[in-house]
Amino acid sequence: MQQNGGERVKRSPHLYRLRSQSEFREIAVYSPSAFREAVVKQKTWNKKALFILGVLFVLGIAALVVIAVLQNKPLPENIKYGIVLDAGSSHTSLYIYQWPAEKENDTGVVHQVAECKVEGNGISSYHENPIRAGLSLQTCMDKALEHIPANKHKETPVYLGATAGMRLLRLSNSRVAEEVLVSVENTLRSFPFDFQGARIITGQEEGAYGWITINYLQENFRQDSPLLRFKPNSRTETSGALDLGGASTQITFVPEETIESLENSLHFRLYGKTYNVYTHSFLCYGKDQALRQQLARSMTDEQSTLLDPCFNSGYIRNFSTFDLYSSPCVSRLGLLPLTLSKTIQIQGTGNYHLCKDRVQAIFNVSHCNYSRCSFNGVYQPLLHGKFGAFSAFYFVMDFLKRATGTFSLESVKEAVEMHCAKPWNEVKRESGKIKEKYLSEYCFSGVYILNLLQLYGFNASIWDDLSFVGKIHGSDAGWTLGYMLNLTNMIPAELPPSPPLSHGGYVGLMVFFSVLSTFVLLTCWLAFRKPKCLQKGII
Repeated sequence: MQQNGGERVKRSPHLYRLRSQSEFREIAVYSPSAFREAVVKQKTWNKKALFILGVLFVLGIAALVVIAVLQNKPLPENIKYGIVLDAGSSHTSLYIYQWPAEKENDTGVVHQVAECKVEGNGISSYHENPIRAGLSLQTCMDKALEHIPANKHKETPVYLGATAGMRLLRLSNSRVAEEVLVSVENTLRSFPFDFQGARIITGQEEGAYGWITINYLQENFRQDSPLLRFKPNSRTETSGALDLGGASTQITFVPEETIESLENSLHFRLYGKTYNVYTHSFLCYGKDQALRQQLARSMTDEQSTLLDPCFNSGYIRNFSTFDLYSSPCVSRLGLLPLTLSKTIQIQGTGNYHLCKDRVQAIFNVSHCNYSRCSFNGVYQPLLHGKFGAFSAFYFVMDFLKRATGTFSLESVKEAVEMHCAKPWNEVKRESGKIKEKYLSEYCFSGVYILNLLQLYGFNASIWDDLSFVGKIHGSDAGWTLGYMLNLTNMIPAELPPSPPLSHGGYVGLMVFFSVLSTFVLLTCWLAFRKPKCLQKGII
């Protein structure tokens, strides 16, 4: 059919192909029902399109929120724990350490978070009833269970290191020493930790681990790191370490000269650096065993009373010669009395100078096969650098009020001499709650420490290079922290916690969903707010 203004071609009763600019008018004129049908279809399409666009927009916004939350949520703290028990000659202490699972220069950043003093004497004192050695550890292990999160128990390693007290017990009765260790192992295995072993460490290990501890706490090993709790200084030189226990004493440092004795040389690699260290442990020269040697040398076979200048005047102690001579440190001297069951009474006289003479008698300085020796023919290079003295060194000097601050060698000698001259009643009155066993021996311990340090080479000219340390940055000075640091070298490094997406993936997804949401929003705007340029030709 042909008409003015356009052409229309009939395809079906209700469908037309429009060829003129008056399309809608022709539909309305020639087929009102077809026009209504087209309008309905147009509205239906608009609703479907709106629904689809709305869903896409909501999904895009939700994806942006979910990705941002997951990628930026706080990462879990990946902390590991370790337990070390220091089974010393006089007591046992438990230390709990923690460090991040990711390691720095192959060594974990370890610090002490808790400690527990085991009630009673050291595990070697249970030689007559070895089962009690393990039972004595129960209370402190229970405290470790409470301190360490339950989900970390199975992966927390437990180590027990026994020192000079157990070394002496092994010398006198190896079977009993083994029974004590078995008792300790049985107790530690009964807890839900990762038990790694209980063993008697060597004197060299004790000295070397103490050296590691001192230098770690004094920040001499590491460069600046975000993992550190405290800012390290710029020093690269290490400090020497002096340890004094009940049955042994250790000296460890990095000398300037070549170490002449290979048995006194150790190599360490920590935080990416290698150290060649001199160390020696003097078994039987801890303060308790040194006192036994001094007493044994002062006694005669028929003596029932011993006047001792190393105890304060007015002090009296009774002890059996069997207990005294049961130690290998005394029996090796060949000074056995005629009657081992005899009871001896010590009566203190409190004389610094006489005590000094008796203490010097227990050291042998008559021979040396090296360029230099400390005592008993043991090689020692010249002292080099600063030194930190801990354990009994610190406790004795702290009692004498000479542990902190700057004090000359003469000032320390005067403090020891003044203490030795005090009557026992005055000492007790001034010192209150300190156990009598320790309080009564401070005179001897002070004199002994001064003599020992002099033999090591600490004279007045280098006394300022020596400091007495108890805790540094909240950690006890001692071999256990160094032991833990060394053991973390053997623990495989773990990757630090990371977000679920890489940075590139995160940025890519955020850009994609942002563009998608913007496109959907723009499409909706164009569909429902048609610009005039899109309305051309529509009547």
